[in-house]
Amino acid sequence: MALAAPGGGAAAPCTLPMLPVLLLFLPGLAAGSAGMLQPRDTPSRERRELGGLWSFRADLSPGRDAGFAQRWYRRPLRQSGPVIDMPVPASFNDITQDPSLENYIGWVWYEKEVLLPVRWLQGEPAPRVVLRFGSAHYYSIVWVNGVQVVEHEGGHLPFEADISSVVQGSPGSLCRITVALNNTLTPHTLPPGSIQYMADKSRYPKNYFVQNIKFDFFNYAGIHRPVVLYTTPAAYIDDITVTTTSSDTLATVQYQVSVAGSKANSLSLSLRDQEGKVVATGDGPVGELKVLNPNLWWPYLMHENPGYLYSLEVRMQAQLDGALLEDVYTLPVGIRTVHVTSSQFLINGRPFYFHGVNKHEDADIRGKGLDWPLIVKDFNLLRWLGANSFRTSHYPYAEEIMDLCDAYGIAVIDESPGVGIKLPESFGNRSLQHHLAVMEELVRRDKNRPSVVMWSVANEPASELPPAAHYFKTVIAHTKALDPSRPVTFVTDANYALDHGAPYVDVICVNSYFSWYHDPGHLEVIPLQLTAQFENWYKTYQKPIIQSEYGADSVPGLHSDPPMMFSEEYQQAMLREYHSVLDKKRKEYVVGELIWNFADFMTNQGTTRVLGNKKGIFTRRRQPKAAAFVLRDRYWRIANESSCLPPAITSHSLFL
Repeated sequence: MALAAPGGGAAAPCTLPMLPVLLLFLPGLAAGSAGMLQPRDTPSRERRELGGLWSFRADLSPGRDAGFAQRWYRRPLRQSGPVIDMPVPASFNDITQDPSLENYIGWVWYEKEVLLPVRWLQGEPAPRVVLRFGSAHYYSIVWVNGVQVVEHEGGHLPFEADISSVVQGSPGSLCRITVALNNTLTPHTLPPGSIQYMADKSRYPKNYFVQNIKFDFFNYAGIHRPVVLYTTPAAYIDDITVTTTSSDTLATVQYQVSVAGSKANSLSLSLRDQEGKVVATGDGPVGELKVLNPNLWWPYLMHENPGYLYSLEVRMQAQLDGALLEDVYTLPVGIRTVHVTSSQFLINGRPFYFHGVNKHEDADIRGKGLDWPLIVKDFNLLRWLGANSFRTSHYPYAEEIMDLCDAYGIAVIDESPGVGIKLPESFGNRSLQHHLAVMEELVRRDKNRPSVVMWSVANEPASELPPAAHYFKTVIAHTKALDPSRPVTFVTDANYALDHGAPYVDVICVNSYFSWYHDPGHLEVIPLQLTAQFENWYKTYQKPIIQSEYGADSVPGLHSDPPMMFSEEYQQAMLREYHSVLDKKRKEYVVGELIWNFADFMTNQGTTRVLGNKKGIFTRRRQPKAAAFVLRDRYWRIANESSCLPPAITSHSLFL
């Protein structure tokens, strides 16, 4: 089937409406940017999820621009032409039997009509009504009752709009939400991509093009995370920032609270433990709380009570238009510290070793759509495995997933969507400014999470290119300015002597696939090559190292003895060869190992992929391969080396 340009004709390879404000350099959270507190039900706030079936239509016009030319947002979408039901949250690619939708590039349209409670529309002053998207991939334009309320670039972070004036000024309580969504990737998006036109008319239809990407997972698109309507008072708590320091007997919780809508008459804070007891109180927008004999936040298997969370209740009162308004917001708080030396990664002053996984938000049918049964299953598998950590490869994960990491004590390397940065033009100023803005969005969302112990700004960029030096120096410095409390890294697969970004990171994260992509089939080269890798990196930079990816594809049920590539035995053998070297180096300066991958996942079709990437230790349906048991035995053995846990905790027989 012939495809047309996603936003215009052949003269414009890819046109997305970019607002200049999206590309401005934003100097920091304290410089007046709006807050992005996770919506919660409180005594002063209401929250309503808009999941379920939405009306959906892909714009199949030659220029993918009929929706804008005909102003589909001005009236119900069904009046523009045929619509289908589309679940939200979900990717749209695998929902139907239409192959053109599976690989569709361009604009699609979503619509949902909801009735708002009358109490949301009345009062003096009336409450503030906010529409929030957990994420939508990639570029979004949103209208409410035909009025544009927000645009957002980026597929993995939340965005929202105050729609009070739109819904409160409309007759009745109907709220019609229309979303135009474009999944086109360009050299300046994050992740980057490119549109390639096939000009040979003897081989391709007129205006035929393909979306090229430099990352190895499927470019699922759609409204991937919950859409929420929520209310606050007209004067409200806009943002909260918390950092913690601690010793065995005393902890300090430093806080900063910003308000909006009116000046606060009073602002009080109460910190409660898990039994509901108030352990510290404070007043005013800036201050610190002292906690005696604190329960620290510890990672899973590092303490008998991991993931301990306090509750910080912030209560504000303000006068507005003659009315006394009160807003209440409760923030989970974990007390913990993170510190990096030349050879150790310390949590609460104790050495921490990452024995974990890389993951993907990926599943049959729903693609990258949020799926609670899958999320809970994955966390049960992580704990069964004895994994204490994961990296959000290669984009920020849903807030709901991060909530469970906080609660279960799973340490997270929180990674931006900076994957596939390979083209020279992707290191230019336009891309850089967008990357800086994305890091601000990520830090603003996750800055208060105890589970987030390190930021990762990119995965496997072409960091050997000379422009990478300025690019990563700037992105890493910006991230540190936003959050001085956490180390910053990016994940490299470049040669240690050629990497221009490595001088600026706090921890070296290196990916290698010896005997797979290099010397395929030759397991015997791993000890020499992996040892040289670690020694070269450490000698050059004197920084702790994480083996951030390693692994091999295995087809479930395919067996071979002696081990051969793609068999379950080969995957097991490769892991054991890596582990033999890791056991030596983790006594020196290697501070972690993250298997690639937790579970099989979908990729673009290609001659090296049979229905996706098969490097998972679990299948895509979350059934264990033989390698899962190798890794489980290893991770529990590493956990059992800790002397701080009672025998009942260190015995993984409890998790059989």
